[in-house]
Amino acid sequence: MEPISLGPPREERADAARNRAHLLQVARLMVDELGADKVTMDGLAARAELGKGTVFRRFGTRAGIFLGLLNEEETQFQQRILSGPPPLGPGAPAAQRLVAFGRARLEFLVQHSALCRAAIDPGQPVPMGHSPSRFHVQTMLREACPDVADITTLTLQLLAALEGPILLYVYSPDKTDPRPLVDSLAEGWRVLVERVCG
Repeated sequence: MEPISLGPPREERADAARNRAHLLQVARLMVDELGADKVTMDGLAARAELGKGTVFRRFGTRAGIFLGLLNEEETQFQQRILSGPPPLGPGAPAAQRLVAFGRARLEFLVQHSALCRAAIDPGQPVPMGHSPSRFHVQTMLREACPDVADITTLTLQLLAALEGPILLYVYSPDKTDPRPLVDSLAEGWRVLVERVCG
């Protein structure tokens, strides 16, 4: 029996898309003015002059608001990887790109640490396997380490040494200068990559 095609997924309605964009814009202003810890669903709804139900429909949870903001920043970061200058962007050997990626990613996570913390939903598992960087790291590893059979597992292991959860554990936003921490973690990442890709 042939499966019934339901067609492509429905696109977001124009008014829903406008509401989402407006809510993200207002949320960004509130984070800048008040700090992420002071932004609430009720406060966002009131400031945006929309119903609280609209905020829930767009984001689901308070963490969803910050995930939406973080996704916009992630898009810009991914663009640097795809088309920026080497060694982060195309044009350098894969191992060099991975080393550059590690430092850039750590700097990104420190810069957006308040959003990263606020985007973690305590009721959900940490979405390590769904890192937006997973495909890039996996592609670079496949090129740099063609003899490794299980690139997928190696990718997850390396990302676990780099992505948000470990950074949130060791970095506190009240530290005045995060550069020594970034330098230390970036050096550890370089050693990992060079030994793996040896």
